[in-house]
Amino acid sequence: MNNEIRVRFAPSPTGYLHVGSLRTALYNYLYARKTGGKFILRIEDTDRSRYVEGAVENLIETLQAVGLEYDEGPDKGGDFGPYFQSKRTDIYNKYVQELLEKDAAYHCFCTEDDLKKMREEQIAKKMDVRYDGRCRNLSKEQVQENLAQGKPFVIRAKIPDEGEIVFFDIVRERVSIKWETVDDQVLIKSDGYPTYHLANVVDDHLMEITHVIRGEEWLSSVPKHLFLYQALGWKPPKMCHLPLLLNPDKSKLSKRQGDVAVEDFLKKSYLPEALLNFVALLGWHAQGDDELYSLDKLENEFSLKRISKAGAVFDVEKLNWMNGHYLRSLELGYIAIKAKSFFVEAGLDISDNEKYLKIVDVTRNRISTLAEITEVATPFYASLKYSEEDRQIINDENSQKLFSFWLDNLKALDSITEENINHLLKQSTDKLGIKGKDLYFPLRLALFGSVHGPELPVIFDILGKEETIKRFTKILDLK
Repeated sequence: MNNEIRVRFAPSPTGYLHVGSLRTALYNYLYARKTGGKFILRIEDTDRSRYVEGAVENLIETLQAVGLEYDEGPDKGGDFGPYFQSKRTDIYNKYVQELLEKDAAYHCFCTEDDLKKMREEQIAKKMDVRYDGRCRNLSKEQVQENLAQGKPFVIRAKIPDEGEIVFFDIVRERVSIKWETVDDQVLIKSDGYPTYHLANVVDDHLMEITHVIRGEEWLSSVPKHLFLYQALGWKPPKMCHLPLLLNPDKSKLSKRQGDVAVEDFLKKSYLPEALLNFVALLGWHAQGDDELYSLDKLENEFSLKRISKAGAVFDVEKLNWMNGHYLRSLELGYIAIKAKSFFVEAGLDISDNEKYLKIVDVTRNRISTLAEITEVATPFYASLKYSEEDRQIINDENSQKLFSFWLDNLKALDSITEENINHLLKQSTDKLGIKGKDLYFPLRLALFGSVHGPELPVIFDILGKEETIKRFTKILDLK
């Protein structure tokens, strides 16, 4: 084993990619990039009952969509494959046999009914629910007889039943867990597939993983894993367990309380840059107070030492704010490409690329997500609709004078520029005595359908001379 940092993201293909899993992938990716190491994608698909068709492809597409490129994985290969655990069963069987020979594991012939009764009895007695070890001390003859009879079995780890295990976690620091609270974990299931716990340990060792960076929910499993490392004579990787993600009410983040799938956020048009920035700050903080980080900047700033122990609240309002920042600050052409599908779906004509870019540029300043962009952009395309309150402003005597003044003067212009629009605004005050909201509200209503909107020179520029004349003519006809 060399000194290269090697980390892995090892999801199960059970459906969507949870935002918590995205954070795990991101922190692994960032640590690998910061240290010049390798980031590996490994698919933990040994639980065939939970396997979802197409989930692997969706997972890979989602990682690519947010820009997390891995160095080794199912579709990239590498020196440590295969990267699907379901294709490594022979490897696991070899090591489970070694554990049996070392008396670190044993055959368990308990049926589902046996286990159900055992759990019910423990609950009734208010005991911790865990396997009681009834098959731990079967003789070799009993085991062979059961196997000869074809009795179904699993293979369990023979966890010590007294004392404690102490280990160091990068986030939790010193952790102590009593062995009596640790279950005799199943290593090989009755279908012959390994559990996560065995496959995880074997693969992390053989793939030379140096740091295991994963969610806090796995902290209680560390004793089971360290037991296996010790039994097999292997040096364990360093451990780093990330804090829980929480809802605003401090409950664990779950789909019951809203979106938790990365795919859902991408479909709702959140930018990958904003999503990564937001997720990066869920449990990690930089040295300064800055909250806006590109992926490149995160790669430079990231440190495992600044991961917090406390749970991190998933605040959608903050995500919206952050996404709005990226909509305004990223290159216009990039945002325009991202926005196209929304314009097409809304039936808005984007054939005039110059006009389209101007509309995207002005509307991106008024939205939090791209899903909102067509609502803001539609007034530049469609016939305007007015409320009764709007009509009162439109039908006001001064408003009508204003519309006629602008219509006459626009017809006389060769073209519309910011300079001549500002000149006409000044003339509207000087010659008609109209100013303030009595000036701006009617003009915006005539051209944009709302008293609030972009700056007037911007609206005129996007609509052009011909369309603005049409709109003033039409609003005069409304009276």
